[in-house]
Amino acid sequence: MNSKPIRIALVGLGFGAEFIPIYQQHPHTEMYAICQRSEDKLRQIGDHFGVEVRYTDFEAMLKDGNIDAVHINTPIPNHADQTIKALMAGKHVACTVPMATTLEDCRLIVQAQQASGKNYMMMETAVYTREFLFVKELRDCQRLGRIQFLRGSHQQEMGGWPGYWEGLPPMHYATHAVSPLLALADKEAEFVSCFGSGAIADSLVAKYGSPFAVESALFRLRESNLAMEVTRSLFETSREYIESFDIYADQMSFEWQQLEAEAPIIFTGEEGKRVDIPDYAHLLPESIQKYTMHGVYDTDQNQHLSFLQGNGHGGAHPHLVHEFVMSIMERRPAFPDAYTAANWTCAGICAHQSAMQNGRQVEIPVFR
Repeated sequence: MNSKPIRIALVGLGFGAEFIPIYQQHPHTEMYAICQRSEDKLRQIGDHFGVEVRYTDFEAMLKDGNIDAVHINTPIPNHADQTIKALMAGKHVACTVPMATTLEDCRLIVQAQQASGKNYMMMETAVYTREFLFVKELRDCQRLGRIQFLRGSHQQEMGGWPGYWEGLPPMHYATHAVSPLLALADKEAEFVSCFGSGAIADSLVAKYGSPFAVESALFRLRESNLAMEVTRSLFETSREYIESFDIYADQMSFEWQQLEAEAPIIFTGEEGKRVDIPDYAHLLPESIQKYTMHGVYDTDQNQHLSFLQGNGHGGAHPHLVHEFVMSIMERRPAFPDAYTAANWTCAGICAHQSAMQNGRQVEIPVFR
């Protein structure tokens, strides 16, 4: 195991600021640098957290030889270009979801990761929430039995978010619903048939040419007899925020609650009961365990839309940091690595392609 602290550069200080104290208190990292285009925000965040090395230019930051790893939290359109540049500059890369918005960019990221030999991790919160870790534990202890079907849903009203969200195809941001299903099945998506439903305002359609209020897809899983269903909406659909997964198996099944304030249900046979989900902070170094329950943006005075919607991502943030850091320390692929992230992301991209072609079956590329 590598014993030197990993020097982290964090790019994008909106939602990204949430990770600064986690890196500062992780036993194997140094929160070395931050990067933000706005000088005022850069100064405000840097002063608040005591981070002295600051950049307003991403490419200038990549020339800093002290940086070992870059954590990208910038707008979706920047993910692919910045990920590739950082990998080819010899930096390990963690990037918020989605990996990219085109099949070609996903392929280029996989190639850049392979060429650089550096770690890539897509920072998918949905596979590190306490709910996911709970069901994964049931699966690993063989209490679920044989999985028979999986269903995911992510419905969210994006009005008021930054402009690049306006009219985004729902399935281009599907990884929160796709990933827990594929991770629990331990399979990749092979092909998809997806239908669009309803309509959003013409002003929203204009940006991306995507007309649907809701996209709902059925996937076949590779080398498996399993199928899964995923539903996604972004605009003009009345629903409390939900980022859910349901798992149906022969011994036990898990269903997400209808309302955030409720508890999920475990079914054994035909009998169901509400279940309290434990926290999994014990899986983390003691110095960052508190961040499964508390963070930068969880107070009334200092909130971010990702916390107002989504309940703070189910305590996932310190788990994500720990996995990224330990994958570098232990010289192993992160979870999810570039291959897995590409499949999870391309599942949504191909689903939107299918919806735009009235449900035509679309094969998801193989990158391995």
